[in-house]
Amino acid sequence: MDRLTQMATFVKAVELGSFSAAAEELKMSPQLVGKQVKLLEQHLGLSLLNRTTRRQSLTDFGRAFYPRAKLILADMLAAESLAAVTRGVPSGRLRINAPVSFGMRSLSPRLVEYMVRYPQVSIDLTLSNELVDLVNDGYDAVFRIGELPSSGLKAIPLAPYRLVLCAAPSYLARRPPITSPWDLPQHECLGFAYSDGRTRWTFDGPEGRIDVPITSRLTINQGDPLLAAAVAGLGVVLQPLELVSDALRDGTLVALLPDYGVPTSPMNILYAPDRRLTPKLRSFLDFASAAFGRRG
Repeated sequence: MDRLTQMATFVKAVELGSFSAAAEELKMSPQLVGKQVKLLEQHLGLSLLNRTTRRQSLTDFGRAFYPRAKLILADMLAAESLAAVTRGVPSGRLRINAPVSFGMRSLSPRLVEYMVRYPQVSIDLTLSNELVDLVNDGYDAVFRIGELPSSGLKAIPLAPYRLVLCAAPSYLARRPPITSPWDLPQHECLGFAYSDGRTRWTFDGPEGRIDVPITSRLTINQGDPLLAAAVAGLGVVLQPLELVSDALRDGTLVALLPDYGVPTSPMNILYAPDRRLTPKLRSFLDFASAAFGRRG
């Protein structure tokens, strides 16, 4: 392996904190990671890391060398991106972030199609319901649901995100009927941690838009455990259509309050305005717009 590979291995070991974590990320053995760092140290004639059986830390020289190595690797990636622009062929690695339910149920299945179409592009997809910093966390593009604060990022609008109110027949059979949103405060409501959905649910009905306070004995920061709890009959859930659609089709969940709509949430894909639109990023933005763009 060449010097750049050794340098990239060292940088990854520093970023992830151990040879084993770097090995998993780089798809190589911990022994090979250690060998690459050792070869780099031998070439430089100085130690980069202090290593014990339990921890590693940078030497004084390692602390000075690390940011310079990152800069060299970044320049190499920029040079490769420039070559890709010149060729006009999407290639290289894309780092994408998306909310968990959308990423698992909608985005991940469609990525197969994208990667078959563009075989020279690699994708690192991170799923998280926490807001990430696109620039500082090093993402090329981020899917975001909800109103966008002023950030200076470029936004491409996608189809609005739809939520559905539903519950299991077993739950509904033993509780009072739900004929109005105002019945919900007397019911077990399953809360989603990363939204106002832990304390109130909003509906559009004959009387206009209303906010209904709810109490949640169970609040979870992921959609799939909430779906499982709802199917088990633990309470009423308000979750994305893509998450509950299979359960609605097979009857393990029943949609509630057909005369009341749940306001949709805007969804956008974001990217940095000063980031060069390389073929790989442009191809992904175009793909996402076609796959998840506004309908009708």
